[in-house]
Amino acid sequence: MRSLSDTLERLARLKSLGREQTDAPSHLEEFGSFGSNPGALAARVYVPSLLPKNPALVVVLHGCTQTASGYDHGTGWSKLAEQHGFVVLFPEQVRANNGNLCFNWFLPGDTRRGQGEAHSIRQMIDAAVSRHGIDTSRVYVSGLSAGGAMANTMLATYPEVFAGGAIIAGLPYGVAATVPEAFDRMRGQGLPEPSALQSRLRAASSHQGPWPTISVWQGTQDNTVAEANAQAIVDQWRAVHDVGARPGLVEKVDGQSKTVWMDARGRQAIEYYSIAGMGHGTPVDTARDGENAAPYLLDVGISSTLHSAKSWGLLREGVEPLKADISDRPKRASASSRQPKEPEGIQQIIENALRMAGLMR
Repeated sequence: MRSLSDTLERLARLKSLGREQTDAPSHLEEFGSFGSNPGALAARVYVPSLLPKNPALVVVLHGCTQTASGYDHGTGWSKLAEQHGFVVLFPEQVRANNGNLCFNWFLPGDTRRGQGEAHSIRQMIDAAVSRHGIDTSRVYVSGLSAGGAMANTMLATYPEVFAGGAIIAGLPYGVAATVPEAFDRMRGQGLPEPSALQSRLRAASSHQGPWPTISVWQGTQDNTVAEANAQAIVDQWRAVHDVGARPGLVEKVDGQSKTVWMDARGRQAIEYYSIAGMGHGTPVDTARDGENAAPYLLDVGISSTLHSAKSWGLLREGVEPLKADISDRPKRASASSRQPKEPEGIQQIIENALRMAGLMR
């Protein structure tokens, strides 16, 4: 377990990162009321101008220090939804719940079926299905970092709701219950053995039917969420998909490594994108219209948005991806260039930590 001083330092580092988030003009609308909302979350939504009958739904969870509109501006989910005719739902964290706008992926009261933030997101999905005539067999979830860990929480606690999910720089389900434990797991320390990870997944619900497909995205130079977490997520989901440790396929996609585990039906049940040299963030490709680089939205020439949507069958045939005008843009930065800043002085560290804990104004 990490010392108190180490925990305070990491909290302060997250606090300092919050100053880097900037919002662009938003395409998103307020989602409105969606139930009892026990996790006290906000929500936004994007509905394409030409909504087909029984559209798919993608639930997108931002990372720490981010907002729904800022994350959409970087990842381009709403632009892709407009082009291909599906709805995107953006649960959004509020500072009253978490000072860094992180989804509380490690708190038991927010990560159990029927409780807290997880239940709020489930209620949002129910409301979206009702309002927009969503095809309930085509509901998907994607998230970054704390949002990635919460995406995995949703897949674990409500597997009957989702056909698939993408976990970007996230963590396995059920591996932490306190802030110090969360920081340890982020560093790759104290991760359970595969059998324990698999038991926690099965215990999260009473599900007996088909399980959602899983896509894991991870940078090899991520200094915030250790690469060991990506393999642990794969291990957590192998048993329910009845696949072994050895993958069935390894290939290159846009110059990056993609490893695939096939189930008995020949379906790509689990896939793992390892992004060489990338730091902590969502991989985007600014050559595509709608995707933009920002802190934790890293232009590495591969779009997790596009590839996730493609693997879920959301792209209309004959509709070409929109290309951005990048003639005047600066040269693409290296994948690992956007790393967390150094922490502030000890006094500021303590003050920021106390504010986040609600003990100081």
